Order: sequence, then C-alpha cells, then structure tokens
Amino acid sequence: MRGRASWVMFIVAIIFGLVLSFPYLRGGSRIPVSGGPHTWVLVAHVVTAAVALIVGAAQFVPAIRARRALHRALGRGYLLAGVLPAALTAVPVALWSGHLLTQVSLTVAAGLWLVTGALAYRAVRRRDIAAHRAWMTRNYALTFLAVTARILVPVLLLARIPFGGPGMGAIGADAPAMIPIGQTLGWIVNLAVAEVLLRRRRRARTETDNQLAY
Repeated sequence: MRGRASWVMFIVAIIFGLVLSFPYLRGGSRIPVSGGPHTWVLVAHVVTAAVALIVGAAQFVPAIRARRALHRALGRGYLLAGVLPAALTAVPVALWSGHLLTQVSLTVAAGLWLVTGALAYRAVRRRDIAAHRAWMTRNYALTFLAVTARILVPVLLLARIPFGGPGMGAIGADAPAMIPIGQTLGWIVNLAVAEVLLRRRRRARTETDNQLAY
C-alpha cells in the first residue's frame, strides 16, 4: 500500500480496535452473555481480534515494514497473539450466537483466517516473499472484517429505505437481524478486494519486468 493509504488504514484500525474492545476491558459486553466461560471466551476473542486488527494494519505501513526486525516481531505477535487465539475463540462465539448464518459464516471465516495465516508463515519460512505478502494480504482482509461488517450493517439498513424498508426511526429495531448478513458480506467483500489488489500488483510487476527485458 502507498504510504498515505497505509497510515489511514492504521488509524482506522486503532480507532475501531479501541472502540470495540473498550467495553469488554471494563467488564461489560455489547451482546448478551450467560456469564462464566461464555464471557471469558468472548472477551478473549474481542481483545485478541483487536490486537490483530491494529498490529496487522501496522505491517502495511512502509516505514514499519522497512525495519526488518520490527516487521518480523510484529508479524509473530500478529499471528500468535492476534489471529490464532481470535480465530480459535471465534468458533464458539459464533456457535453461541444462535443465528445459523452467523454460525456458518464466522466458522468458515475463522477457518480461512487460520489457513491463510499458516500459508503466510510457511511462505516466509521458505523465503517466498511474494507469496508471503499475498497470503498476509488475504489474511488481513479477514481480520478487517471487524471494521467492514460494522460499516456494511448501517449501509444495508439505509439502502432499504428507498425500496419500502423501515424508516429512519425503525432502523435500530432491524439492526440485529441485519448483523449476520453484514458479517457474511464483510469477509467476502474484503477477500474480493484483496484479490483485485493482488492481481493489480502482479500485473504491474509483470509489466515492469517486460519493460526491463527490452
């Protein structure tokens, strides 16, 4: 990513990460929980997902990525303290939601989160930097679901108004039913955008190589 775009994403990640995790760090919750293990698993998921969101965004900042030792340390922290625990706890959190779409969608997303993280790690171990960057881009696209889903839900609700949907005053009542749809579209849209960016990067690299060949 270019410098300005990467900094914007980093700032957005910090804001969303802090806002989303703050109630849980204070002992509260944004969704109903039954207490006990349910509460602790949910808190662990939210906090570690916030870690992944913020640390992962930092990895796209050129000034940070240029410092290899820092980049490697943050990468390990992103995967081990962020993605791994957040993905593992996402499965029970999804199953406890009671919504079939959420249960299926977030479980699939969690599995893809782990797989893309493992493939990114394997690629860097093999010193295949291009593959590593590609898999990390896909992995962070799944991480950024925490942001995209919360943007899509109000957008989808507002988009229904011109087509006979609920008015502005009734939108809040329909929000819970729209959340599973926003969560599902969130990671699908993010992965689609990631693939578009990766294809553009490969195309630009190929064109550069062809120019150098001549």
